[in-house]
Amino acid sequence: MSNALGKFEACEICGVRNWEPIYQGAIRDGVFGAMRDAAVVAKCKGCGIHRLDEEHCLGEEEYENNAYRKRLGQSDDLTSHYASHDHVQIHALNVIKAHTLRNLTVVDVGAGGGSFLDHISGLAQRTIAIEPADGFRRALKERSYEAYAYASDATNALGSVADVAISLQVIEHVRDPLVFLSEVRDLLKPGGRLILSTPNRKDILLDLLQDTFPSFFYRVVHRWYFDASSLTQCAEKAGFVVEETRHVHRYGMANMLLWLRDRTPKGNARMDGIDALADGFWKSYLETTGRSDTLFMILKRN
Repeated sequence: MSNALGKFEACEICGVRNWEPIYQGAIRDGVFGAMRDAAVVAKCKGCGIHRLDEEHCLGEEEYENNAYRKRLGQSDDLTSHYASHDHVQIHALNVIKAHTLRNLTVVDVGAGGGSFLDHISGLAQRTIAIEPADGFRRALKERSYEAYAYASDATNALGSVADVAISLQVIEHVRDPLVFLSEVRDLLKPGGRLILSTPNRKDILLDLLQDTFPSFFYRVVHRWYFDASSLTQCAEKAGFVVEETRHVHRYGMANMLLWLRDRTPKGNARMDGIDALADGFWKSYLETTGRSDTLFMILKRN
């Protein structure tokens, strides 16, 4: 695999060019079942981040023209977008509940069609959307949201106005996570907070299903794969202090058992004998041990 490592330049986070191969093979290319071969995921020996080789990653233009969502089999129709996104906002709201948003200026970085902002628009004093996809951004403006393509555009227009920024499952897509975090930081007031989520690369299924789960977990739409340590390093370099790290698991025990049995995803499918009590124990175990599917961080601007 040493030749494959020639694809990797200096790490965008720490500047070191010293990569260790983690995975080579097929990865998801959009909807489940669509695959691309010969991808390489490597670990930076400087900061510990895991990264997909650039030739398999999406360019920024695919997020701007909505080709990204089409690749995933998602519609840019707002009704369909809400149907697939509204129900997952509960995970972010459960993390945020200790940090009231009442009467604050809140910015959603990667707002999509505005599902999260709709949940909190009656609570926050002011809501601002950051969304690179042209169609969604136009729809947000039509619904009277302040909307900008990128955080730097909002900062140039408004200054450092946000009390709280939310960014859910976005940082893994961007070209440079350090620049991304720095630009969000600039949009925050001094002492403002960023609540961030990303897939957790210590997901327990990567160990339980080493033969099949990596080709599902790694995908062309995710350039970066974080754990708590590498995300902390990136956040601190961008000028944040980590206030809290939370591991959140969104799936029940049946999902894991069906993966082990069928070697294929089943989402939140149910199984006889696996009830809410079993799911609660399973989720609590994974969240306590850091083996959940999702990682949240609450960051404070210096």
